[in-house]
Amino acid sequence: MKSPKEDLTGTVRRAVIVALILISGGAPGLAQGTRADYERAGNLRKLTANKVFRDRVEAHWLPGNTQFWYEIRTGADMREFVLVNAEKGTRQPAFDHTRLAASLTAAGVNDASAGRLPLDELEIRPADNTLQFRAGGKTWRCDLATYDLREIPPGKQQSLSAMTAGEAPRASTRTGPETSMTFVNHTPGEVELFWLDPDGQRRTYGKLSIGEQREQHTYAGHVWLVADGEGKTLAVFEADEKTATAEITGPTTRRERPRNGTSPRARPRDTSPDGRWRALVKDHNVALKNVESGEEIALSSDGSPDDGYSDRFYWSPDSKKLVALRVAKGQEHKVYFVESSPKDQVQPRLHSFDYLKPGDKLPHPHPRLFDAGTRKQIPVTDELFPNPFTETGEMSIRWAPDSERFTFLYNQRGHQVVRIIAVDARSGEARVVVDERSSTFIDYSGKSFSEYLDDTGEIIWMSERDGWNHLYLYDAKTGRVKNQITKGAWVVRGVDRVDRDKRQIWFRAGGIRPGQDPYYIHYCRVNLDGTGLVVLTEGDGTHVATFSPDRRFFIDTYSRVDLPPVNELRRADDGKLVCGLEHGDWSELLKTGWRAPERFVAKGRDGTTDIYGVIVRPTNFDPKKKCPVIENIYAGPQDSFVPKRFSAFNRMQELAELGFIVVQVDGMGTSNRSKKFHDVCWKDLGDAGFPDRILWIKAAAARYNSMDLSRIGIYGTSAGGQSALRGLLAHPDFYRAGVADCGCHDNRMDKIWWNEQW
Repeated sequence: MKSPKEDLTGTVRRAVIVALILISGGAPGLAQGTRADYERAGNLRKLTANKVFRDRVEAHWLPGNTQFWYEIRTGADMREFVLVNAEKGTRQPAFDHTRLAASLTAAGVNDASAGRLPLDELEIRPADNTLQFRAGGKTWRCDLATYDLREIPPGKQQSLSAMTAGEAPRASTRTGPETSMTFVNHTPGEVELFWLDPDGQRRTYGKLSIGEQREQHTYAGHVWLVADGEGKTLAVFEADEKTATAEITGPTTRRERPRNGTSPRARPRDTSPDGRWRALVKDHNVALKNVESGEEIALSSDGSPDDGYSDRFYWSPDSKKLVALRVAKGQEHKVYFVESSPKDQVQPRLHSFDYLKPGDKLPHPHPRLFDAGTRKQIPVTDELFPNPFTETGEMSIRWAPDSERFTFLYNQRGHQVVRIIAVDARSGEARVVVDERSSTFIDYSGKSFSEYLDDTGEIIWMSERDGWNHLYLYDAKTGRVKNQITKGAWVVRGVDRVDRDKRQIWFRAGGIRPGQDPYYIHYCRVNLDGTGLVVLTEGDGTHVATFSPDRRFFIDTYSRVDLPPVNELRRADDGKLVCGLEHGDWSELLKTGWRAPERFVAKGRDGTTDIYGVIVRPTNFDPKKKCPVIENIYAGPQDSFVPKRFSAFNRMQELAELGFIVVQVDGMGTSNRSKKFHDVCWKDLGDAGFPDRILWIKAAAARYNSMDLSRIGIYGTSAGGQSALRGLLAHPDFYRAGVADCGCHDNRMDKIWWNEQW
């Protein structure tokens, strides 16, 4: 990871390279921008930091879930505390700030004032009308009737309970205030501590020996996993705002409820649910071991070193059947790099890692079904899943609760067929339950969702089959589509919650509010039968909703690149406004000369589709002067990339400060619009949306004479680097200069999933 200083150097380097060509037309000795421009660009992050206030509301709900309080920054080093009654729709100071400041000053706490109360670990306790907090290095309790303070003697930290597998988040989904956790290893062996990053990946933070304890700095909402020496999960903890002790005593025992139609991604259990048998691999074959007697019984004999059984086992709930995976090996593809200056030796060191590329032979898993009682294999027909795409050889097996069948998701290599396949536990006969097909590609990596409703025998399935990304309800037994759940010229961006009792889905959508940017995210709810659609959020911007613990209310935060965050309290049943909370105050930011990016829309290559982008200008912009234009390009089909949320600091602004107008556009071929819009990228990554981008830039220049299209450059990184070079090669009459950073210029050389999909 580069430091901010190194990042700035890279940004300025791009500017210099592009500027030398754009500005001078090849004349030596000329550059873009004055020394003052470069200094302003270099100080931009510092200049814009801590200049926006009243922008973030983090609710602390009180018992009963009818009231909450929050702390809000009102200025530099200033804050206030607000209490909200959600049922009454009232917002007021949480307490008398002036009286509390006076009490703290009298108690010897320095620098306490009404606008600068030095409170940490605050608790508001309506039951006894008190506050508890830390200030001046001590813990205090304040009687809100009198504002008398009483010091609380130091006590034992609160103990943080380990979550069961079903309760535990799979990733750190939010980042709250700084805090700390003390991990204590009470297990009989060494354990390893991992932080689960926002992608759910384990990031190791070292090991704890038997009896060892360690204080770990973290943030509220961050998720920590503790594993034993074999990598098995022992406990999962979610950090709280208060410092806490995490006692590591051993694994939790409650079984995890499968989500999204697949079994948990944790290593499958090798022991049968009734505890009688343990499955194991010996000499590439499957065997059963009697847990009580230790007797081992061979189940298979067809495994070999190149086509052997993995240790991924899936027991039926009744413990009578076992599914194991026989995996034909794929090829090994090593990529090498040289460590030029190792710390422990003079000579360079060669490193390698596995990196599959397009066309490589992949591991091929075959599900094999065994009857534990008869010790016999039940042949599984495999004509319906001949060529699975899997880099690891894994297959997500899911048993039905009645043990009558198991199902799995099959993604066919080429990404034009995705199926849910069911296998009869008695006969081994396989049949298709869900059959998704596309003549171009199925975006399995970005638009995939399935959830089994076992109680009603249904499956919720995500598909773009009608041209837009929507949800469908299937009969899990027959494979019949019962109904389309969502429908319209808009897209489902993600599913947040399935309420099985009320038969409702809570989801995020794009393009569902007419007249707004179709990339803005709104929160919605709909019944499983497709009725009762409610768009819960309203404001013209992209939204984030945070619900109360009982989901009766939610805080709606929305913003745009040209609008600081607006925070509102709304009802979850109908989305109606309860009361306004905070409107971001950017007055101090504007005093610095900061300019908001301009949202701009123009027609694409078909003359009808709106193409969205932003224009970024220097803070000292003079509309009477001509400025060279630089396009910041990233055209990866996996997402859309033009910024939508408010940010006081934007990397494109650094380039703009040197006298450029910088633009960013989402052309056709990127995601989060219609299937037709996305399909443009398929087997033509070189298109990169350039026909739309060029028309968009020309439309902007037609409106703004300050944009000099005789001097236009382009830069990008990774897939953006590929596109930057492509722009110069395919459109030399438009782009004069470019910087391609880390470009994957030959798609046969890049990662397998991205390139084989598109």
